[in-house]
Amino acid sequence: MGRRFSDSAPSAHGRFWLGAACALAGATLWGFSGACIQFLVEGYAVSSAFISFTRAATAAVLFLALVLATRREALLSLLGSRAARRTLVLFGVGLYLSQITYAISIEMTNAGTATVLQATCTVFVMLFTCLRAHRLPRPADFAGLVVALAAAALIATQGDWGVIVLPAAGLAWGIANALSETLYIMAPQRLYGQWDRVTIIGVGMVVSGVAAAIVWLAAAVSAVVPAAGAAAPIDASPVAAAQAAASSFSAPGAVPLVPALDAVGWLALIGGVGVLGTFAAFGLFLYGVSLVGSVRGSLLGVAEPVGAMVIAAVWLGTPFSAADWGGLVLMAAMIALVSLSGSREKR
Repeated sequence: MGRRFSDSAPSAHGRFWLGAACALAGATLWGFSGACIQFLVEGYAVSSAFISFTRAATAAVLFLALVLATRREALLSLLGSRAARRTLVLFGVGLYLSQITYAISIEMTNAGTATVLQATCTVFVMLFTCLRAHRLPRPADFAGLVVALAAAALIATQGDWGVIVLPAAGLAWGIANALSETLYIMAPQRLYGQWDRVTIIGVGMVVSGVAAAIVWLAAAVSAVVPAAGAAAPIDASPVAAAQAAASSFSAPGAVPLVPALDAVGWLALIGGVGVLGTFAAFGLFLYGVSLVGSVRGSLLGVAEPVGAMVIAAVWLGTPFSAADWGGLVLMAAMIALVSLSGSREKR
């Protein structure tokens, strides 16, 4: 199988606190990407499909460059393992599915309902972890789960439970989103002790970027081909067919393949969503999960709505409500429960 590579790390106690800080930082940056997406959708009418492709592709390119520049030997060792390659494909597919299913879940229900359903990922992670270890949840972890779900629900619904919309299709896509997040959190866990963590995360993100590009291009081709076929005569040349395909994206009501963005829009898309909201966010969060474990990492990841709430208030001027403050207090309680429990266990 070849030489194994793993990260050198501080003491178990220091490793836990480093992991907790990274997971929280990653969740906060996810919240920042949410504010950037809101800015792009409201100000430029950018489609969720293009945003998903751009964020995955940007993160994939950056991770690939980082790994090739600093961890080439570790990369070759990791890719030399057939079992590791299978796990990495599952990991990368889970990363992409978590993004696309969340977008579909929002379309089928609304942002608040989708966020609550997404937070149930922590339930699945805890359930699968306990089944695999043949044990019950730790009391502090279970308490943290209850508090985290309550905080996410309070922030997402603003205390108005009437906004929860659960048609069968919306519920199915929301659960699919939670399961895809469970997949990318848990799938690479067994690899973290054998190979370099950054290399594992980087390869998974590249797989995610490839999946996003395939889906986006397939959707673009399916939109272009019928329009081009209808517009072009039977004996049209390839050039004429290409011109017809291009014109289909400029026709009234058509969605352009690449949206018209100014410098601020591209900065928000590439810098805010791609670099900070995906490359840095997923890198920090998954690195943190590799140190604190899948259960506690998934709990800390529920802090994403808090990050989105705070950043939207500071940047977009969205006011804090009583429900926001209540959710913030509950989320702080959850972080304290998870951190104190994990710190005592590691110590």
